[in-house]
Amino acid sequence: MSQKIRYYSTNLRSPEVSFSEALLKGLAPDGGLYMPTIIPIISREEIFSLKSMDYADIAFSISSKFLADDLPSVDLQKIIKDAYDYPVPLEHVYEKKYVMRLDGGHTASFKDFAARMMGRLINYYLERQNRKLLILTATSGDTGSAIANAFYGLDSIKVVVLYPEGEVTARQRKQMTTLGKNVQILSLNGKFDDCQALVKQAFNDSELEYLNLSSANSINIGRLIPQINYYFYSFAKLAENKDDNVIFSIPSGNFGDMMGCMLGKSMGLPTKKIIIATNSNDEFPKMMETGVYQKIEPSINCISSAMNVGHPSNLARLIALYGGAMDEKGTIHKKPDFYSMVSDIYSCSISDELTRKTIKSAWEKYYLLLEPHGAVGWAALEGFINNNPELNNPEQLFVSLETAHPAKFPEEINGILGIDPELPNSLKGLEDKQEFIIKLRKDYSEFKQFLRDNY
Repeated sequence: MSQKIRYYSTNLRSPEVSFSEALLKGLAPDGGLYMPTIIPIISREEIFSLKSMDYADIAFSISSKFLADDLPSVDLQKIIKDAYDYPVPLEHVYEKKYVMRLDGGHTASFKDFAARMMGRLINYYLERQNRKLLILTATSGDTGSAIANAFYGLDSIKVVVLYPEGEVTARQRKQMTTLGKNVQILSLNGKFDDCQALVKQAFNDSELEYLNLSSANSINIGRLIPQINYYFYSFAKLAENKDDNVIFSIPSGNFGDMMGCMLGKSMGLPTKKIIIATNSNDEFPKMMETGVYQKIEPSINCISSAMNVGHPSNLARLIALYGGAMDEKGTIHKKPDFYSMVSDIYSCSISDELTRKTIKSAWEKYYLLLEPHGAVGWAALEGFINNNPELNNPEQLFVSLETAHPAKFPEEINGILGIDPELPNSLKGLEDKQEFIIKLRKDYSEFKQFLRDNY
């Protein structure tokens, strides 16, 4: 009999819990992030058996490795089938280089993949426990709209989303501010890191325990497990033989998407290299170069707004995966295996100037339409190839992630290319809807009082 998977805190001072407990808590009591005690291994044969399956069936096959102990397979399968009712295009660019478009969901963002499955899982457990939750989440762009839409109208859940005023596009903002009902949006006169800090402080405030707080940020393990699935999906669909491996390029902000790939690699996904691409918030590339981690405070405002993160929460999980320990403030208490990290990971920072040049060149050269985040990933892939020409052969599989629909960034796309991206259905009609926003200062006492007065 296989050993049951439990979840431990990266701060190592909280007891291990089940998946459902980790999901509903969000953050461990000691302020750490939950990680699985065991990472299940999948053979190459099983990975290749996924090739004929659709996305939902692949997601079930991978997710059940973690969740089989926590809910019946028939219930998990129903949740996944309901969550994934949209396409996952793998766009061929040239040779064996592809862009995986994760923008076909209900809010035109890769966050839909995690949010929809997570929302259904949370609702599943709450109904069985006759409980209610207040979800607090911080967003630098697409998380807020994905979470707000995934949880909208659910009786057992109320949602409060904090976003940095002036650092999300109008369409990103309106996807969450026009909902109402059980969704409340707060605009903060600060950075994403300020929003995230208020959320974390509320979780650790004993006076707010009565609110039954949880998180839908990628600090929640329920966000990470669904993000493993599309890495297996792309490899299974694109690999041509059992000796193939893949190099992924992942535009990265709070590092949740990247951690999905790292967990996939630990499960046996044949990755030759994982490219972690940041914008000008380059704290991680510098750490990989020097071995020293230093937060960027305040974070730098770039056109790839969802990546404006000066201290990625999920870095603590990456450090844990390589045998180290980092607390929520970014202090490394035990050094990870940097040699293995450098062997597995290539990381670089992409400026706004290069991001814009990449949008232009990708369109002109390949008729490939990228938005700023996807352009960061593609620019990093091109940089990696230039720096590692020995790996650039026509048989090497490369997959770069496009994480949001270009129509979410009409001003940038029009300014660079002179075209307006066609609106997906999920973005149509937003301009005419009423917005519901409350403005707050980046002050915890004010945020705390808001929660007490309203919940």
